[in-house]
Amino acid sequence: MRRNVVIFILLLGTVFLHAENVNLLPQPEYMLQKEGTFTLNSNTKLFYNDAVAEKDVKMFQDFLRQHFSLALQAGKSKKIKKGVFFFYDETIPGEEYKLEIDNDKVVIYGGSAGLFYGMQTLMQLFPAENTAEVSLPQLTVKDKPRFNYRGALLDAGRYFFSVAETKRFIDLMASYKLNILHWHLTEDGGWRIEIKKYPKLTEIGAWRRETQVNRNAPTQDGLPHGGYYTQEQIRDIVAYAAERNITIVPEFDMPGHTMALLSAYPEISCTGGPFKPIEMWGIQEDILCAGNEETYQVVEDILDEMLDLFPSKIIHIGGDEAPKARWKNCPKCQAKIKEENLKDENALQGYYIKRICDYLESKGRRGLGWDEILESGAESNTMIMSWRGEKGGIEAAKKNHDVVMAPSTYLYIDYYQGKPENEPYNIGGFLPLERVYSYEPLTKEIPAEFHKHIVGVQANLWMEFIHTEKKLDYMAYPRLIALAEIGWSDKGKNYRDFTERLSYCLEWLDKKDVNFRIPEPYGLANAESSASSISVNLRVPVHNGKILYTTNGDDPLVNGKVYDGPIQLTLSKEKPVQLKCVVKTQRGRVSRTYDAFYKKL
Repeated sequence: MRRNVVIFILLLGTVFLHAENVNLLPQPEYMLQKEGTFTLNSNTKLFYNDAVAEKDVKMFQDFLRQHFSLALQAGKSKKIKKGVFFFYDETIPGEEYKLEIDNDKVVIYGGSAGLFYGMQTLMQLFPAENTAEVSLPQLTVKDKPRFNYRGALLDAGRYFFSVAETKRFIDLMASYKLNILHWHLTEDGGWRIEIKKYPKLTEIGAWRRETQVNRNAPTQDGLPHGGYYTQEQIRDIVAYAAERNITIVPEFDMPGHTMALLSAYPEISCTGGPFKPIEMWGIQEDILCAGNEETYQVVEDILDEMLDLFPSKIIHIGGDEAPKARWKNCPKCQAKIKEENLKDENALQGYYIKRICDYLESKGRRGLGWDEILESGAESNTMIMSWRGEKGGIEAAKKNHDVVMAPSTYLYIDYYQGKPENEPYNIGGFLPLERVYSYEPLTKEIPAEFHKHIVGVQANLWMEFIHTEKKLDYMAYPRLIALAEIGWSDKGKNYRDFTERLSYCLEWLDKKDVNFRIPEPYGLANAESSASSISVNLRVPVHNGKILYTTNGDDPLVNGKVYDGPIQLTLSKEKPVQLKCVVKTQRGRVSRTYDAFYKKL
């Protein structure tokens, strides 16, 4: 009877039978836990049937050595044997995989990407404790992603991150089945990619004297900043990402956000300069001259070298925040408008974008731009990334553009996560974890027949005020994990269930020394009641962590009690009760102080 019920539900759609000690992120399409466990220890053998699978086995061996001090031997076999078997099956499409665990073997079936994702799921079943023997639950997982594009933007243009830091970011992305790194490599404040034909791009454009550190006042850090990736380093990073099934989509932002480029080659501006990479954040009036044929030659030369470095079929060309004041007063731009019989400067940007996208198509690639390019008449074969809310993406899908949804209202994870006075300084906005997780890309405003054009989602990390790896961790996690579940798992998600699974994930991130933001205790919220007392129930957001709290205004880290059950608060009309909490992980990391006020009506 149970089997029949499971089959019946499968016909209806997604199945996820939540089981104790099985906490997977993102949530798989189908999972069924069985009785019993599989024991993995120093005697366990690893097997693979193909060179494609061998690559993943080596990564799995590294995982076991690093976290469990287990050095397991691996061998090739055409037949499935007892132990852990990576079975490459080219007939399994795309990113699909199947994971089966019984009492004497673990088998992952999949194509190249599927095997890798099956391994990520398997590794999440391991406890965070470092033990010589691991018991894995017997289960079956059948899984595939909802969207083909599941991305994160890393803004190296505004702030340079090293090769090692970039690879670490890629590793963390891969753990949650994200598959696109949108690498923002060019900006007003820095040019980060070596172009051999134009060496001044990195000699001049990659460096600035200092950096703005407060958006509301012209305060700067006084520290020279810069750096760039050599072509050899880029090839290395691209290959590293590809091994983890991540495609790097590079961005050459144009015609705006090009002050670093113009600093090196002012002759392709409208005014001739001089310029310098900016030190104060903001939209710049000076952009590429769209009326100058030399501009197109330089851009195409740069693209040629970029295309040789990045095999991605998609190339991001920017198109955002490009003021037209210089074009209005530029004889070359006005001549181009007349020559091409264009309506105005906005149409000139449409001409520019079309010309660049046509060039990319001639090279077998496809242009992707920010939603502003819709306003200048982008053609339907150009992809759109919707960032100014969802409106641009909705409009683009209805016009048969393929769309990546990245609305700032849900997915700009450089925004604050809590009260600004309690958080690291950042650009503004407010985007807590729950709001990120609530995002549904297939909004009701998009008719069903256009759903096929929503190809995926992306969270964006802009680096105006993110200048260290620790702060990058803090802003990205756990919100990037919420994005991963949005992109991978089908509709019908539950936030409480997500946070329960997330608590185990955060324990693992703690083990990996990731400086994630420790969430507030779940249940901590301002409240009013007509009763004389109230009971406050809290949940610890990190597995094996604890909550310390006070109700008298004291610092909970110094004088707090350990939360071990509902807190009874006596309420007063005159003065609210302030419940202050910190969360402490098993490994000693401590959250910021969180509070809530409870008042009698």
